[in-house]
Amino acid sequence: IASTRMVLLLLLSLGLTLGSVQSQGSSQDAFIIQYLERRLVQMEVKQDIIQMTKSVLLTHKYVLFLLRSEVKSQVDSVSVRVDRVERELEYLENKIPTQSNIEMEEALLEQQIKAVELEQLKKKAKINVENDCNTVLSQVKSLKIVKKSGDPNGCWFKDPSEGSNKVYLFSGFRNNTILEYKSLKSFTKTSTPPANEVQLPFYWQGTGHVIYNGFLYCHKADTPNEILKVDLLNGTVVDRTLLPGAGRLPVYSLNPNTYLDMAVDELGLWVIHADLEYGGNLVITKLDKVSLAVEYTWDTQCRSSDAEGAFLICGTLYVVYNTRYGGRSTIQCLYDIHDTIHRLVPVMFFPKRYTSHSSIHYHPGDKQLYAWDDGYQTIYKVETRSNAQVTSQ
Repeated sequence: IASTRMVLLLLLSLGLTLGSVQSQGSSQDAFIIQYLERRLVQMEVKQDIIQMTKSVLLTHKYVLFLLRSEVKSQVDSVSVRVDRVERELEYLENKIPTQSNIEMEEALLEQQIKAVELEQLKKKAKINVENDCNTVLSQVKSLKIVKKSGDPNGCWFKDPSEGSNKVYLFSGFRNNTILEYKSLKSFTKTSTPPANEVQLPFYWQGTGHVIYNGFLYCHKADTPNEILKVDLLNGTVVDRTLLPGAGRLPVYSLNPNTYLDMAVDELGLWVIHADLEYGGNLVITKLDKVSLAVEYTWDTQCRSSDAEGAFLICGTLYVVYNTRYGGRSTIQCLYDIHDTIHRLVPVMFFPKRYTSHSSIHYHPGDKQLYAWDDGYQTIYKVETRSNAQVTSQ
């Protein structure tokens, strides 16, 4: 570009010289001069543009250099981190035990769990009881219909404490009135009114109540799992407790209004309930009859589904099953706290009746079951024998 400009300047000076020689030139020469001047201006503008372009390119080159340096720095940083992660993974791989070690540890843990379970079973077998016994049920022998009174659902029984002959009747599954009779004979007579009518200041729920040593043990209505101990002489509550895990489903599926079933046997006071955490199976809890404190709890494998009732004899739970259409009741499952195992037993049939029970209570003194069958108050004679006899057979 610079050489071209020099050539044009020489041509211009030459033209001026010739113009002066030829008497100041002609109009054609003036046009050439103007043309050359315009070309010079255009060349100067192009040169400025080229200079600006070079400057922009240099700036972009510098920016690219900076970006490249930054990317290289980041790549180097990532590479360092990758190396560090690889070293940490290698370290962890060396620390992780092999599959054989894991299996050995699992086997050791399983042995420890079994040892703890065995210890718990030993504790259950050594529970303090009022009277030890080894009696088991062999059959439900006979049926006697004593009376028909009250609602289709209810419960009735004698106070199982020694020397008591009083009979109590609870009609319905929600009420606050208890009928008290002096004896079974006076209860049987239709014309004989109750000796006492106890009005409680609260309502009870279900058909699972018991009266023991003159105290009522029952499930308080409108509570999920509150058990009350009531002095029947004045109807006052002397103690209460909440039973953990109870009250979320009926204790027996065929008695949907009963959530806690109290029971008394040769060993003392019990409560039966169903627990969702154990698949709805039955749970039995030994209670202190004075303080209502929980002495121990056993989780059985006897299902609550299709059950209509249960009772205990010498610490063994017997579960009675039926169908939702009613019919002959059968005992199909038991749980013995002394053996601390669930035992399958041959089916034991109740004497034939055409409906199902809303309550069944065992009396350890009479060796009888007091049941409520669609408004009929019935008594079943039971036959028992020594647990040693059963084991030897």
